[in-house]
Amino acid sequence: MNIVEYPDRDLLAMGLADALASELKNCLLVHPSASFVVPGGTTPGPIFDSLCAADLDWSRVNVMLSDERWVPEDHDRSNTKLLKDRLFQSRAAEAKFVPFYRDGQTPEQASPALSEQLAEQMPISLLLLGMGADMHTASLFPGAVGLDTMLADNAPLVVPVSVAGQEPRISFSGPALAGAMAKHLVIYGSEKRVALERAEGLDPVEAPIKAVMSGLTVHWAE
Repeated sequence: MNIVEYPDRDLLAMGLADALASELKNCLLVHPSASFVVPGGTTPGPIFDSLCAADLDWSRVNVMLSDERWVPEDHDRSNTKLLKDRLFQSRAAEAKFVPFYRDGQTPEQASPALSEQLAEQMPISLLLLGMGADMHTASLFPGAVGLDTMLADNAPLVVPVSVAGQEPRISFSGPALAGAMAKHLVIYGSEKRVALERAEGLDPVEAPIKAVMSGLTVHWAE
């Protein structure tokens, strides 16, 4: 794990966007397409604002979310809505989006077919993750029912996740994320920095971010 520190969050957003664009360009030099997995939430918005203008062949980039709340794409809680508003703009409007949500199905019903569909996108070319202060990443939460099976080497590519008091979710599994060719994590603030450093000494069931730490580049600003 390598930690890159930035003077402030604005410079992090610009610097990380440049780094991601460079890695996508390099991938497209040697592969016909690139699979690009990104997080939802509020953190990546400014990064997407810069990245969407990057001069690369976005039509060959297949974008997927690391996880998704099981709500319609126009719902305010949908991570897909964030991508449409912030990433799929400017040049990046040409990118291909691979959605998770299936109207009329539950995550449990949809996940087997999704895992089969996504197999052709594996391994993930470029992965960008976020992390909570509880050391969760994607929708792999400490204490989630069945977390050990979501992190197991034989886990399917995507797994349904039940979080108490929240919408049902679907998420890439631990091994699917860990197998990415390039992995980046963006975190802000001292609380998450301390949590990340603590996670290094814990089991992935206690700290799911531990499952993806090998080869991970961390981008941090206060």
